[in-house]
Amino acid sequence: MGRDYNPVSLQPLYRAAEVRAMDRKAIDAAGIPGAELMRRAGAAAFAALRERWPEARTLSVLCGAGNNGGDGYVVARLAQAAGWDVRVYAATPPAQLKGDALGAYQAYRAAGGAVLEFVPADFEGAEILVDALFGTGLDRALEGAYAEVVRATHRFCGRIVALDVPSGLQADTGTVLGCAVKAELTVTFVALKRGLFTGEGLEYAGEVVLADLGVPPEVKRAVEPSALLLPPLVRGLPPRPRHAHKGMFGHVLVVGGDYGFSGAARMAAEAAARVGAGLVSVATRKEHASLLSVARPELMCHGVAGREEIQALLERATVVAVGPGLRRSGWAGMLLASALDSELPLVLDADGLNLLAARPTRSERWILTPHPGEAARLLGSSSAKIQQDRFAAAGELQARYGGVVVLKGSGTIIQGPQGQPRVCTAGNPGMASGGMGDILTGVIAGLLAQGLDPLEAATLGVCLHGTAGDRAARAGGERGLLASDLLEPLRQLVNQ
Repeated sequence: MGRDYNPVSLQPLYRAAEVRAMDRKAIDAAGIPGAELMRRAGAAAFAALRERWPEARTLSVLCGAGNNGGDGYVVARLAQAAGWDVRVYAATPPAQLKGDALGAYQAYRAAGGAVLEFVPADFEGAEILVDALFGTGLDRALEGAYAEVVRATHRFCGRIVALDVPSGLQADTGTVLGCAVKAELTVTFVALKRGLFTGEGLEYAGEVVLADLGVPPEVKRAVEPSALLLPPLVRGLPPRPRHAHKGMFGHVLVVGGDYGFSGAARMAAEAAARVGAGLVSVATRKEHASLLSVARPELMCHGVAGREEIQALLERATVVAVGPGLRRSGWAGMLLASALDSELPLVLDADGLNLLAARPTRSERWILTPHPGEAARLLGSSSAKIQQDRFAAAGELQARYGGVVVLKGSGTIIQGPQGQPRVCTAGNPGMASGGMGDILTGVIAGLLAQGLDPLEAATLGVCLHGTAGDRAARAGGERGLLASDLLEPLRQLVNQ
């Protein structure tokens, strides 16, 4: 498998400031008036909600003071013209409107539209509520009257549509600024904002629809994206040649499985085998080796007590996965140190990462796969701080430790040595259960063993893992989803 193998297509993501730069280029260089962009935004949003809920005929719109509020007035005017029962609530007095937003408000009023004083109970009678309060313009925690308006939306029993970005959600990081509107549909304009796809963004944005507003492609190409979005589905690895033999597909050594944790090592090893590694060995406690071989006879399981035994296994391996069920002990430290001395490609997870945090070092030949808690230990921070800006955390981890970093969580981020971070939205809350990280470790190690470079192995591995979880959840539900439920979907996906 060559280094030019590209298993996924990537879609650009941008910071809010970068999209504002596109808006300015569209106005100044492409000659599209700001008022026309606003009209197109409102029309796109109204078309999207009509397509999603074709039977609806009642609409409430919450309008703020800026251009996001202007977009809302356009939606209200179009809905009213289509015969809908429309109610507009101005969270900011219309007297404070300026520029294109003022023009949109005046056009709505000239068409006979009324603007009501905000009373939370009133809009609850509508089928659809449109959030046009802040969009991407918010950079501080909501408080006071605005926070009261946003919290009132949480009691709304109908459908909620956010324009551009749910109000209260930080467009660059996906962090909720105190409180935020929880939308079922977000119609975002010109280009995709990266905060919609990681952290709390996935939950608060709901389904995301992009309306490019007819901005010319050359305007977008002039602005470099700050992240790349991975697709929800992937294609598997290329077909194997007829003359294939197991030696062509690498030998993964999984290091872990301390007392009481042999299952973690087994799951990682089986995942590596299920995605196509030619051979898979396990280095574990002597008491576990024979039990693992009985449970999965295709695995070569070895009891390891000292350096000579692990060294013999490392000499036969092509990739090493360290961490599943490893724990933190002198035995574990010896195994990790031996793996580091081997100069083989490494995948580090779980206590492999915790041991690294205790004795930091840097390497370009490993893939680190921390969840936010492990990332916090690696950076001497806290999980809450990691979640405040997952993009920054992934970048700092890569800069400090080298290699490729996979920051797991809602909207997993993959950061390589060069280029933009990659974001994967596949996966579901059912995967918040023990063993899921062990499966991912094995998947990535199995792909590395088959010749993918580290960044592509991490990228495809994360996509396969999340998509397998989604397939397993569709088959039996999210609650009660087990890590081992992913093994059969993984085999199907890597062969498609």
